[in-house]
Amino acid sequence: MDKDRIAGTAEDFAGKAEAAVGKMTGDPGTEASGRLREAAGAAQDLYGQAKDKTREAADSASTYVKQAYENGGDALRDGSEALARKVRDNPIGSILIAGGIGFALALLMMRPSPPPRRGRRYYG
Repeated sequence: MDKDRIAGTAEDFAGKAEAAVGKMTGDPGTEASGRLREAAGAAQDLYGQAKDKTREAADSASTYVKQAYENGGDALRDGSEALARKVRDNPIGSILIAGGIGFALALLMMRPSPPPRRGRRYYG
């Protein structure tokens, strides 16, 4: 609980008490002062509540990020183990796939670049 919430609740209570005393004595100035104090206390309490909610959201976000970071290593490890299992189960197929990927990359890298376009130039 935030200190602003505690102080705001106390100020709200004091304002209600002051307004009640002003109403009982028939003093409109004291009653108005109490209502003003009550409103200020309520505003401070709301501010404290907002700070608490923001702090809670930041804590939950950091917890989520930590869990995602820790589980990311597990997912990578599981994926590499699954790939190693597939290669172990079918070594010839794995070699053929790796060779096909290498051949496709070689074709892409060895392809000549297209000649520059010759045409009209715009001299705006």
